[in-house]
Amino acid sequence: MDEKALKLYPRLMAGKTIMYVHGFASSAQSGTVSRLRNMLPSANIVAEDLPLHPAEALALLHKLCEQHKPDLIIGTSMGGMFTEQLYGYDRIVVNPAFCIADTMASHGMMGQQEFFSPRKDGVQKFFVDKALQKEYRATTEHNFEGVNAEEQQRVWGLFGDEDDLVDTFDLFSQHYPHAAHFHGGHRMNDHVFTHNLVPLIQRIDDLQERRERPVIFIGIETLTDSRGESTASAKKAFLQLQEDYQVYIVAPSPTNRPGFPTEVYAQVIRHYDSPAHDRVIFTNQRHLLYGDFLVGDAPCDDFLGTSIVWGSDTFKTWEEILTYFYQILGNG
Repeated sequence: MDEKALKLYPRLMAGKTIMYVHGFASSAQSGTVSRLRNMLPSANIVAEDLPLHPAEALALLHKLCEQHKPDLIIGTSMGGMFTEQLYGYDRIVVNPAFCIADTMASHGMMGQQEFFSPRKDGVQKFFVDKALQKEYRATTEHNFEGVNAEEQQRVWGLFGDEDDLVDTFDLFSQHYPHAAHFHGGHRMNDHVFTHNLVPLIQRIDDLQERRERPVIFIGIETLTDSRGESTASAKKAFLQLQEDYQVYIVAPSPTNRPGFPTEVYAQVIRHYDSPAHDRVIFTNQRHLLYGDFLVGDAPCDDFLGTSIVWGSDTFKTWEEILTYFYQILGNG
């Protein structure tokens, strides 16, 4: 991780507490903790090494929740499994290992093991036997017990589409509506952290603060080339704009192709990852959209906000459109 290259978000979760719950064989000194502390300098990051035995780990986590009253809990892998059970808080689970007992057996995690990152107690080796596996199986049987309508709006799941260790997207989706894929594997790298986790943290921060950002609708035709592939400038614009605006992608809704919306949505997620989750609108009546800006390849005179024509003399490129929006914010 190149900490110097990481972008800082000094306003994000300012004055709030984020509790991080690490994965199996990891620790509170993991790279994710370092990213959180470096990229969100105004937030208080709480992270502790979890005991090996799951009952002890849950007891510690409940104690930390009582002590710190976190505004947001983020858990990865095994930590995501634990985090789901910490009801009453806003939570993000990343590749949660809800079937960790089975994962231990199928991925060579039995017997002598070593922690991936240093532990405060200096212990670097541990042993996994069938008794410990049984403890984890008993713990995971309690997942989803506290799910209700309120909890369903407080938990978000992020799932790597190339995760070869755990795959619990379908299981999570049976209980919670906010499940999104990102392009990546089981462990987060800088790209996944910056372009998937950070936007979700921002969305939760906005909800907590009841913060309303200006709304931008972007026509899907402005984001792709002639082959339907996303352009680098469009992807950059989308990712940058969603830091300060509420951005939606607008696509046509043909009546004679029932599978078309699903195809387009899958394509958008493939290009723009989880920030585009539930941010795609299908309509043939763009002038009825209610928002501040509409970017399309043609004027929309009946739109109540500002219509911006991508490719026009004023806005020939996405760079010029970005400059326009930065100037509105006073960042030009």
